[in-house]
Amino acid sequence: MAVVSSSIGGAAISSQFIQFSGLRKSFLKLDSSNSSSTQSLLLNVDSHVRLASTVKGCRGVATMAGSGKFFVGGNWKCNGTKESISKLVSELNSAALESDVDVVVAPPFLYIDQVKNSLTSTIEVAAQNCWTGKGGAFTGEISVEQIIDHGCSWVVLGHSERRHIIGEDDQFIGKKAAYALSQGLGVIACIGELLEEREAGKTFEVCYQQLKAYADAVPSWDKIVIAYEPVWAIGTGKVATPEQAQEVHIAVRDWLTKNVSAEVASKTRIIYGGSVNGGNCGDLAKQEDIDGFLVGGASLKGPEFATIVNSVISKKVAA
Repeated sequence: MAVVSSSIGGAAISSQFIQFSGLRKSFLKLDSSNSSSTQSLLLNVDSHVRLASTVKGCRGVATMAGSGKFFVGGNWKCNGTKESISKLVSELNSAALESDVDVVVAPPFLYIDQVKNSLTSTIEVAAQNCWTGKGGAFTGEISVEQIIDHGCSWVVLGHSERRHIIGEDDQFIGKKAAYALSQGLGVIACIGELLEEREAGKTFEVCYQQLKAYADAVPSWDKIVIAYEPVWAIGTGKVATPEQAQEVHIAVRDWLTKNVSAEVASKTRIIYGGSVNGGNCGDLAKQEDIDGFLVGGASLKGPEFATIVNSVISKKVAA
């Protein structure tokens, strides 16, 4: 939040404060001619913007969670054939990746075996969905036990495409997360707002509601990575600015502090997703509370995905 703070915290204040789209609804025109009212307004704005500044403490920029590693996930979604996936795996196997990064890829279910049997062991494999409990008469579903049986260590849950296309609600997603965690599977827990929600100033409200559904259900946060993915930026080519993303990540961490615990807030990795690519990952990675990425389209290109993984170097430089 340094950019925001520096723009409103100086002594000479006669310019406009431009809000991050959707998080506050209007400009604030600040005039130093009325010092008392201006000071009051600044304190109000600063306390709202810097949500976690008093509770975060000093976090090591290159050390983000219990594992102490940057986290990059590749969500392949409903893409690929045996041939194209074989080529992608070959590219990943030959890529020079920074060692201090947790790297995970999530192929379509049909190709999990192929990927697991041919991909370097330094990259973990995730499923893209799971059922709320043990298997049984649930046509088309996949159980956590089956996912683990195939050697996967993570599952992606709450993705906006599951929420807004398939129609999964917050509580249903929370039940999935709880069961996956109870069986030892790590959860990449997605949250994020629609464009109309951002434009209506409801970004925080939506994210908090989605976080609460996880918090109400899960037995522990030890194996959860939160993925903030603004829906308007997924697959659109639009990407939140580093400052926009950082602001939401701070708000999420503050919510965890107040509603779960300070320890969980400090340890939980919060990653960003939404048109992340080799060109913008470096600037995003420099933000203190961006602990990695969940990558869509760019994860289908081995060399570009490697660039995103290696953006951890930008975070180290920023430190």
